[in-house]
Amino acid sequence: MFETTLAGSLPKPFWLAETDKLWPAWKASGAELEKAKRDATLLWLKEQEDAGLDIVTDGEQSRQHFVHGFLEAVEGIDFEHKVKMGIRDNRYDAMVPVVVGPLKLKGRVHQFEAKIARAHTSRKLKITMPGPMTIVDTIADRHYGDKVTLAMAFAELLNQEARALEKDGVDVIQFDEPAFNVYMSEVTKWGVKALERAARGLKCTTAVHICYGYGIKANLDWKETLGDEWRQYEQIFPALAKSSIKQVSLECIHSHVPPELMQLLKGKDVLVGVIDVASDKVETPQEVAATIGKALKYVPKNRLIACTNCGMAPMRRDIARAKLKALAAGAAIARKRYR
Repeated sequence: MFETTLAGSLPKPFWLAETDKLWPAWKASGAELEKAKRDATLLWLKEQEDAGLDIVTDGEQSRQHFVHGFLEAVEGIDFEHKVKMGIRDNRYDAMVPVVVGPLKLKGRVHQFEAKIARAHTSRKLKITMPGPMTIVDTIADRHYGDKVTLAMAFAELLNQEARALEKDGVDVIQFDEPAFNVYMSEVTKWGVKALERAARGLKCTTAVHICYGYGIKANLDWKETLGDEWRQYEQIFPALAKSSIKQVSLECIHSHVPPELMQLLKGKDVLVGVIDVASDKVETPQEVAATIGKALKYVPKNRLIACTNCGMAPMRRDIARAKLKALAAGAAIARKRYR
């Protein structure tokens, strides 16, 4: 009851990449960079186990960014001539690569980190990948000419890698879809369909993570415009409840999301965000347990998994470590309190 996990990313050590940044530059190259990625993955596996997490991740230590880490392994994309593009309905601008030809995987994408992690932990292992809609919202297109066609092309590639990850021994494959909270009408029209295409045929646990973004200024400023109640989930949860995806990861603590919206996910495991990644203040275990208690009004005990609101990539390592410990300790309190 009340298993614990995190959304995916963790801060990169200073000897691997720049710190406190969402798009950090690597500190090494070639074979030395590969060694550093391996060491960072093992470091965070140990930190998660020591904190007491039940479902661990590679911390996304081998990718510079949660979307571009996948795109770099795809043919038909030009990284040399990036263009400026508005992301998440022009919430912020970014220099993005361009689709210039038919998309095809160059080879495996996340095999390196998945095999390292699987060989060094006996706990359940989760690997995350960007979802089709979020990829389409983070790349320019000069080839397909149609957003849905492009999303389905990426969904096919994601499915190829997901099936391979399953064979690598990965227990949970999660697709990150922050774009679902921005283009709600498109989610119901084609977003869930593309997500299901990416997960087609998988026998392992499948999950989708939908949040309000990393704790960066652009996202914090956007949240200020959303009013006293954030009801984006209300428009998309019914479609997800009918989908084949097994788990839904959502934002909860310190957000303005009405908790009763969680009851729209009947039949799904719900990964409830009990750790705020937009604040450096470390939650107490009692706060974590209280958030779990609030969620239990709408989510059955056997369906609730304690999680972080989003990834921790831009955060300080010591703060992230302390928050992971609070997450596990709070879940332990909740198990005794609500058994």
